[in-house]
Amino acid sequence: MSVVKTEGKVEVKVEGLSIKEKVSYGMGDFGNGFMFDLGQLYLLKFFTDVAGIPAAAAGGIFLVSKLFAAICDPIVGSSIDYRRNIGEKGKFRPYLLFGSIILAILTVLTFISPNLSSTGKLVYAYASYMIWGIGYSFVNIPYGSLGAAMTQNAADRTSLAAFRQTGSLGALFMTSIAVVPLILLFPSERIGYPVVMGIMSLVGVLGFYICYRNCQERIVVKEGPKEKLSFMSIIRTFASNKPLLTLVLMTVFTISAYNIKSAMLIYFAQYNLGNVQLMAYMNFIIIGSSFLGVIMLPKLVRRFGKKKTAMIGLGISIIADTANFFMPSNVVLFTVLASIAFIGISIPNGITWALVSDIIDYGEWKTGERKEGTTYALFNFSRKLAQSLSGFLSGVGLGIIGYIPNVTQASNTLLGIKSLLLLYPAVALGIAMLVIGLLYKLTDEKHEEMVKDLQART
Repeated sequence: MSVVKTEGKVEVKVEGLSIKEKVSYGMGDFGNGFMFDLGQLYLLKFFTDVAGIPAAAAGGIFLVSKLFAAICDPIVGSSIDYRRNIGEKGKFRPYLLFGSIILAILTVLTFISPNLSSTGKLVYAYASYMIWGIGYSFVNIPYGSLGAAMTQNAADRTSLAAFRQTGSLGALFMTSIAVVPLILLFPSERIGYPVVMGIMSLVGVLGFYICYRNCQERIVVKEGPKEKLSFMSIIRTFASNKPLLTLVLMTVFTISAYNIKSAMLIYFAQYNLGNVQLMAYMNFIIIGSSFLGVIMLPKLVRRFGKKKTAMIGLGISIIADTANFFMPSNVVLFTVLASIAFIGISIPNGITWALVSDIIDYGEWKTGERKEGTTYALFNFSRKLAQSLSGFLSGVGLGIIGYIPNVTQASNTLLGIKSLLLLYPAVALGIAMLVIGLLYKLTDEKHEEMVKDLQART
C-alpha cells in the first residue's frame, strides 16, 4: 500500500520497490552502457588506427571534450532541478525517453571519419565528441537523479545500486565481446565502426525505454529551488556538501583507473599478447567474473556498511593489478588476475550510486533545498574529469612510449602499454582508498538518523 507524506515542498510516497522496478532501473544503466562504453573502449583506437589521428592529438580530444562536458554538467543538472514535474511522467523520466534517441544518433556520428584533411578530421572529431558529451549529460544526469527520487530506504538504495552496476557490467560485457568480431565482418573498419555502433546504440535506446516505462518517481519536489539559478548557486551547493566533495575526489581516481584499463586492454591484446581477438575472450571471463562483486554487494554492505565495503573492493583490485604488472604477459595468468581486479573494482563502483543518493538527502537536510539534478551533476563532473584524465593519459602515454599503429611494437613500448593498463590503476585506486577512508564521514547510521529528521519536518 502506498502512503503519501507531504513535507513542505516535498511529497514522498512511502512504499517498497518491486523487483520489476529494480530490474528496470538497472536496464537504464544497461542502455547507458551501450552508448557510453563504446567511446571508452573503442574511440581512441578508432581515432588512432582508422581516422589516422596521432595518439597525442587523440588524447587531447578526450581531455578537452570531457572537460567541456564536465563544465556543462552542473548547468544541465541545475536546469533540470528548476524544471517542474509533468504529471505522472515526472521530472526525470521524459529525458530518458527522448534524450536517448538523440544520444544514439550522436554516438554513431562520433565513429565517422569524413574524407577531410588532417586538420578537418581533427576538427570533426572534436566537434562530434563535444556535442555527444552535451547529449550524454541530458540523459545520464536525469537517470542518475532518478534513483534518489525513487526511494529513501537504505536497503532499497543498495539494491538499486547493485542492479545499476549489474546493468552497467552487462553492457560492458556485451560491448566488449561483440563489437570487435562484428566490425571484422565488414570489408573496411571505416564502414564497420559506424554500422556496429548504430546497432549497439539501438539496444541502448531500448534499455532506456524499459527504465522509463517501469520506474516511478516517489519523492516529488513540488516547487523548484527558491534561490535563483546562477553560477554562484551551483558553487554554494557544492561547497556546502562535504560528503559530495569527498565522493568527487575519490571518483576522480576510481573512474580514471577504470577507464584507462578499458581503453588500454585492446592495445594489450593486440600487441603484448599478439592477437586483438583475444580481447573478446578475455572480457568474457574478466567482466563475467565481476558480476560476483555485484552479487556480494548487498550482503557486504549489510555486514560492513557502504564505506568499509568500498575500501575492501579497492584493496582487492590494488593487490591484483600490482601482482599482474610484475607477472609475465601470459594470457591465462593475466586473465585470472584481471578478473580478480574487476571483481574488486565493481564493488566501490556499485556502492557509489547508493552514496550519491545519500548525499542528495544530506544536501536537503543541510540546506532545506532538495537538488537532485545539481548534486548528481556535480558528482558527474568528477566522472567527466576522470574520463578526460584517463583519455588524455592514454593518448599522451601512447605517444610517450613510442606507440606506432599497426606495426610490431618495441619492448619498451610493450612495457609502457602494460604500465598504463595495470600500474596507473593500482596507484590511483590506492589514493582513492585513502580518500574515502580518511575523509568520508556520512556513515549509514548518520544517514538513517538524517532521513528520520527529514521525514519529521513539516
